[in-house]
Amino acid sequence: MSPKTPQPTAHDRSKPKPKPQSEVQQILAQNRVAEHLYFLLERFEAGMELTGTEVKAIRTGKSNLKDGFAMVKAGEVWLMNVHISPYEYGNRDNHEATRKRKLLLHKQEIRKLIGKTVEKGLTLIPTKMYLKGGRIKCEIAIAKGKKLWDRRETIKRKEADREARQEMKQRNR
Repeated sequence: MSPKTPQPTAHDRSKPKPKPQSEVQQILAQNRVAEHLYFLLERFEAGMELTGTEVKAIRTGKSNLKDGFAMVKAGEVWLMNVHISPYEYGNRDNHEATRKRKLLLHKQEIRKLIGKTVEKGLTLIPTKMYLKGGRIKCEIAIAKGKKLWDRRETIKRKEADREARQEMKQRNR
């Protein structure tokens, strides 16, 4: 007699498998201007050293990455100029809105960032802040500034793609 393998029931097949908690991402803040002003070459995920009121303020959507940048100083990566509004229910120990915040990365990633940012014209830009497995993460990107003609070219390309999609939509109706 051969051993029987259990057949999946209809109930097992119809349910999609839920994602593990570590893979689920809830985007809390995005830097949409970054894609317009910079060529984003490489992205890194970094943890953030935050206070309790900062975490609560970010979770309520009170953060802005627009003017932010990151810099490597003494072997550590610091997030500068990111505005996190004070938590409205916080007490007198509430955080400062634009203080510098330490980013948590592996040593090899920090060495890579040092090597890249030494090159002329490259900088570190925060692109989004999200919740992953109950922790707030910040995605930073190595970026190179776009010239004016690069921005115009990007806009033209996006408009052409949008028009082509609209034409295809009209033809399919």
